[in-house]
Amino acid sequence: MNIQGLIPVNIIKMSRMVSPIFGNLSRLHNLLSSRIVSIRTIIHTDEPFPTEMFENPFVREHQRKRDEVPKDFHKQGTGLCGLYVNTHPHKDLSELYIRILRVLELMPIDYVYRQTTEQIVKERFAHVNTESDIQLLEEKIGMGQIEEVIEQARNELETARTLVYFKAWEPLVEAPDEYQWRWPIAPGP
Repeated sequence: MNIQGLIPVNIIKMSRMVSPIFGNLSRLHNLLSSRIVSIRTIIHTDEPFPTEMFENPFVREHQRKRDEVPKDFHKQGTGLCGLYVNTHPHKDLSELYIRILRVLELMPIDYVYRQTTEQIVKERFAHVNTESDIQLLEEKIGMGQIEEVIEQARNELETARTLVYFKAWEPLVEAPDEYQWRWPIAPGP
């Protein structure tokens, strides 16, 4: 640990000064010694951490999200670490699917990613609009729990935005090497 980071800057500057008067140097030495000793006693104490386990922000966030789920909801947890129960998946999925479709409109119509993603998103969006029961919606979509589907939709939105940003459908700046997809990498006879 760098002790100098804990000592005020003006004291460090004073310690670098060379003074012909012995009294000033001894006072400065005493001042620095007392600062370092007090810092060492603070650092090496055997006191517990100032925040207890229940004051941990991650634990508090988990407890808050857990407590948001009503007791009569069909499930209290997803069983997946860090993935919390979503009590309003229809609203979240509808918003995400609308955003994905808007981003896909920025891509060329003949772009294969746009065509396949649009087809999947429109199909799932239709299920979200027609099926009000969450468990039946999970079965119809067939991609696991509804919270996982929401996470997939978030990732798909991010992917679509990235593709639009980089304009992945445009041709390459230079032609790829003819052996690009050949294995082993070295050109053969």
